[in-house]
Amino acid sequence: MNILEAGAQILQEQLGLNVDTQTVQSALSALLGDGQGNIDIAALASQFAASGGLADMVNSWLGDGGNAPLSTDTVMDVLGRGNVNDFASRLGTDAGSAAGGLAEMIPGLIDQASSGGSLLESAGGLFGAARSLF
Repeated sequence: MNILEAGAQILQEQLGLNVDTQTVQSALSALLGDGQGNIDIAALASQFAASGGLADMVNSWLGDGGNAPLSTDTVMDVLGRGNVNDFASRLGTDAGSAAGGLAEMIPGLIDQASSGGSLLESAGGLFGAARSLF
């Protein structure tokens, strides 16, 4: 299972969506995609880490301990309210519910794609994280 499929599965479970998996994957790809049909975890982690003092929160997701919670307001601020609204409409849900699902999904995905504070090579690793900064 790739990262996009894992994210779609988490969202379907969190939100109890009445849409098919392909629709959820398409919406996720439009919101968080790398242009190649997957989620760019390195870019996503960098995007949150670069947003106003969230580096410690992202480091908790990358580390082996517990994950710091992500709020729906932070999801809206970092990803953009318009983008989250578009994502929600693709799924047939409201923006608040979509942001809540993303707030649960994002830390877990980054946690699954990392070990010991670094992204695994399969998720972009250090090269992917560095590439996303330029």
